[in-house]
Amino acid sequence: MQYLTKMKASAHKSIVKIMNDLEDFRWGFSLISLALYFLRRLRKAISMGSFRLASSLPPPPPPPLSCTVSQFLHEEIKAPLIKEDSETTVPVHDQEGNVSQQTQSCVMKRKGLRYEEKIMQEGTMACEAHRKGLHDKSSRINSDVLIEKSGPDSLRIIKVGEEDHDNGATNLKKRPGRLVVPQYCPKVELAQEDRKLENKEFEVQGRDFYLASKKGRREVMEDGYGVMIDILGDAKQAFFAVIDGHGGRAAVDYVAENLGKNIVKGLQNVGCKEDGQLEQAIRGGYLVTDKEFLSQGVSSGACAATVLLKDGELHAANAGDCRVVLSRNGVADVLTTDHRVNREDERLRIENSGGFLHCRNGIWRVHGSIAVSRAIGDLHLKEWIISEPEIKRVPLTSDCQFLIMASDGLWDKVNEQEAVDLILRGKNSIESCKKLVDMSLSRGNIDDITVMVINLRSFATNAC
Repeated sequence: MQYLTKMKASAHKSIVKIMNDLEDFRWGFSLISLALYFLRRLRKAISMGSFRLASSLPPPPPPPLSCTVSQFLHEEIKAPLIKEDSETTVPVHDQEGNVSQQTQSCVMKRKGLRYEEKIMQEGTMACEAHRKGLHDKSSRINSDVLIEKSGPDSLRIIKVGEEDHDNGATNLKKRPGRLVVPQYCPKVELAQEDRKLENKEFEVQGRDFYLASKKGRREVMEDGYGVMIDILGDAKQAFFAVIDGHGGRAAVDYVAENLGKNIVKGLQNVGCKEDGQLEQAIRGGYLVTDKEFLSQGVSSGACAATVLLKDGELHAANAGDCRVVLSRNGVADVLTTDHRVNREDERLRIENSGGFLHCRNGIWRVHGSIAVSRAIGDLHLKEWIISEPEIKRVPLTSDCQFLIMASDGLWDKVNEQEAVDLILRGKNSIESCKKLVDMSLSRGNIDDITVMVINLRSFATNAC
């Protein structure tokens, strides 16, 4: 009986010992599994960090990307735990350069291993070239690589322009090539920003006229002017023009050089006060100048406002939005009407001839391009941007004091009566023209500004 009791006690102790050993084994196994889990997560975190570091490096992006991917794939090949048909989480770059986790089936076959070895070789060469800072042709070829999905379960790195001659890869769906963004160079932009805008301005004081002009924020000064005095040997005849160009200086320079000459050429056969003949000569001068400039095939254009003083009369003409203002005993009298597409008659003319208007930046424009409806030049819109001027004849009487001719750089910010009042206070001096320019600038004008003031007292004579 005692023997049985001892046997039971011994068996109980053995069972307790075995249970304790099993419990210790379970805890040990759990700790090892936990350690392996953290090691696996740490490995994935390191891989993710490598991809993110590669994507954050400055351009050119291919070298760091190829280095990182080759290292990642090199680690994958060394890992002994990857088996056939096993699932693993692989970081993949999408088309926007973001890294995402995609769980996919990794079928490691011999052909796939050959791809990986090729990847390691190309990636290692690209890394070496990138670290050494080589910029020759060979290093650029080796480092200029793209990530591409080759087969359903592997990543492949190929060179730009490389052709896959492997017959087994003909059925693989290729990923579109990445857009290689040029390296950002802040010095170029800073050089342009630091370049001060040319503060080009000039003043002209001639016989019976004053002029002030200042360049706006454009690269090129596109305003101009023209003056002809003592026409046909007559001191009482003169021609004045203010010109506002667009699309460059070609049209401005041509109009300044030729418009007055073409008008004067038409005046040679015009008698004193022949009805309509003088206006026809002015209109013909505009049209001939336009035709001759268009024959050069240049696409720029120019608005113009002109004044012809002849035989005690004033003939104001314009095509575009330059403006002529007459001071009659201190009261502003606008002699021209701007040719812009907000005029109902101009809009209908353009639309009836097959053109259309488009609002851009709050301004209606012909075909979305030009805000004026008449100008000299503008070859690409000549069917709708005509050069025929509107002309107004005014007798020069004792109440005619002076004219103000200016581009829209003035009139967009200063009204006509303000301009007349300022000229009167300045007594028709060059300083008055400069003050008008400064007034427009102080109100936010960024366009070119040209202001011309003409004293009419010397031209008021009895008609012949």
